[in-house]
Amino acid sequence: MTTHGTPTHGTPLARTRDRLRAHPLAFDAGLALAVLAAMVLGSFTDPHGSPDGPTFGDRAPSATGVLLMLLGAAALVFRRRRPIPVLAVTTAFALVELVGDTRPAPVTMSAVIALFTVAARTDRPTTWRLGLATMGVLTFAAMVFGPTPWYAQENLGVFAWTGMAAAAGDAVRSRRAFVDAIRERAERAERSREEEARRRVAEERLRIARDLHDVVAHHIALVNVQAGVAAHVMDRRPDQAKEALAHVRAASRSALDELRATVGLLRQSGDPEAPTEPVSGLAVLDDLLATFRNAGLPVELARTDRGAPLPAAVDLAAYRIIQEALTNVRKHAGAGARAEVSVVRVGRTVEITVLDDGTAAADPEPGGGHGLVGMRERVTALGGTLTAAPRYGGGFRVQAILPVPADCEGDA
Repeated sequence: MTTHGTPTHGTPLARTRDRLRAHPLAFDAGLALAVLAAMVLGSFTDPHGSPDGPTFGDRAPSATGVLLMLLGAAALVFRRRRPIPVLAVTTAFALVELVGDTRPAPVTMSAVIALFTVAARTDRPTTWRLGLATMGVLTFAAMVFGPTPWYAQENLGVFAWTGMAAAAGDAVRSRRAFVDAIRERAERAERSREEEARRRVAEERLRIARDLHDVVAHHIALVNVQAGVAAHVMDRRPDQAKEALAHVRAASRSALDELRATVGLLRQSGDPEAPTEPVSGLAVLDDLLATFRNAGLPVELARTDRGAPLPAAVDLAAYRIIQEALTNVRKHAGAGARAEVSVVRVGRTVEITVLDDGTAAADPEPGGGHGLVGMRERVTALGGTLTAAPRYGGGFRVQAILPVPADCEGDA
């Protein structure tokens, strides 16, 4: 096998085969010389020279026979480029020899090689048509015009050799097509594997990007609120300012911990030990809500799942949806807004709902942020649904329905 025209390293036979494939014209020239030598030797052989068997040297080809053998062999040099014309020419040479010479030379051998090439390089219908025509014409000429009786084995040999040439060429073509089909399927499978790997990498990058966005957006929003409170009351109520700064410090530490856990997903096996999964989940939902309450957003929680365990992906998605929805409430719902969070387990689903009674614009991200987009991508990746729309009478509603595998249903 060659790669980009360069012979591969292997056995001497494989290297020789690769060199011949790289120079097909030289191979055909060598084949033409070999066929010419075989025809010349055959022309000196008399199959009925003695009662004991064939003899060699008792007869010699005529000048016409030698010329036709030379022309037939020369035509084989171009058998790959013009297989059908070469078959027509060699068949014509063989007919001339069979009809016009009382000492016919085996010019038919060149037509046999040409017929094999046609069968190997064209389609099956063409092989059938030209093969039957060549076989019939040469066999008929040998039986009718040959120097031997029509039933002689030489005449039957013409029929057999032309038929075998067509069958062998068709078998070579079929095998080549089969090998090409296998190679094409292998290449297509390799491309599919590469595309699948790229898709998985892109999905993983998107998931990590969503995690980073959720962590940074949530904690930076809290830090911003508490820092504003501290600046506002620094002179008049230093105790409250210290409390706000303590919340800033706690939110910053929590952000760093979550960032460290998320970035830990990117570590290699030989890197220093680090968490391999984000630590966030509904088990620490109360801590999350406490950070918003400390930031001045009243949040009420209603849970009917009784803390039943969820798959890691569903648990993390539920936590992030609540975190992002409350962050949007804190940023966009306006002063005095209140929020309600509910976690309800219903059969094979868990429903996450975040409501607020704010009076701000219905679009929680008028600046074109990525919070709702990230939530929707998370839910879609798990096969769930997300609705986010203004509430009748004011406020906003975010609801996510996440599927839970059947093996976790009994935990509800």
